[in-house]
Amino acid sequence: MIEVSNIEKSFDGTPVLKGISCVFETGKCNLLLGGSGTGKSVLLQCIVGLMKPDIGSITFDGTIYTNSKVDIRQEIRRKIGMLFQGSALFDSMTVAQNVEFPLQMLTPEMTPEERRDRVEFCLKRVGLENAGNKMPAEISGGMKKRVGIARAIAPQCTYLFCDEPNSGLDPATSIKIDQLIHEITHEYDITTVIVTHDMNSVIEIGEHIIFLHQGKKLWDGTKEEILNATVPELRDFIFSSSLVRAAKRIDDETEGGIAAFAEEGDAGAGI
Repeated sequence: MIEVSNIEKSFDGTPVLKGISCVFETGKCNLLLGGSGTGKSVLLQCIVGLMKPDIGSITFDGTIYTNSKVDIRQEIRRKIGMLFQGSALFDSMTVAQNVEFPLQMLTPEMTPEERRDRVEFCLKRVGLENAGNKMPAEISGGMKKRVGIARAIAPQCTYLFCDEPNSGLDPATSIKIDQLIHEITHEYDITTVIVTHDMNSVIEIGEHIIFLHQGKKLWDGTKEEILNATVPELRDFIFSSSLVRAAKRIDDETEGGIAAFAEEGDAGAGI
């Protein structure tokens, strides 16, 4: 579990995060939802330690991360896996070498044989067991995302952060990536935090959703609750999507409508 308490962050006197407090639950897909420029990525960077908040604290499973000693921060960072928006693979490395890279950096005690075994396991887990020798330029966008996921979980992470994991992907591939992240989260009991503005992801895997607007947290809840939320800014955001308007109609007409809608979407995508 990750606890964020009263985080504030400004740039050149302009506030970007305004007293945000929230909890990211273990074993769930926690979505940071909001439009562009709402502070989602800045909050993510503060949580993983790429930025230091001006005010507030961040706690990982009871250990305070902000303002801790260097060795404490380094120990927490070893438990963090990151899936970047553009996958951020090294073009000069093969798929297998990309997955092995964090093992070389973070687990020097592993032997080369142990690293190879771990790479093979992670690639098989994301369905790319035959792609280890390929270069990033030789694989599709969806495959690159899966390589990014394999690299993120290679060091056996406790916390997984995903920045717009569906960016640039077609709808069917997006669903597959969402489901893979969801499966891995539950399989390994990871605390997963996903930055997104994609309502399709909310409907698919939104077990815990935090909505940001103009640097403030305005709402949190589940995908089952979001369609009936009364926050005006949230309603304006979610009902800009025709998919969600359709889900709302089903929700009004049937019991458990949004779950039924998601199941129908899965069947239609051939997953």
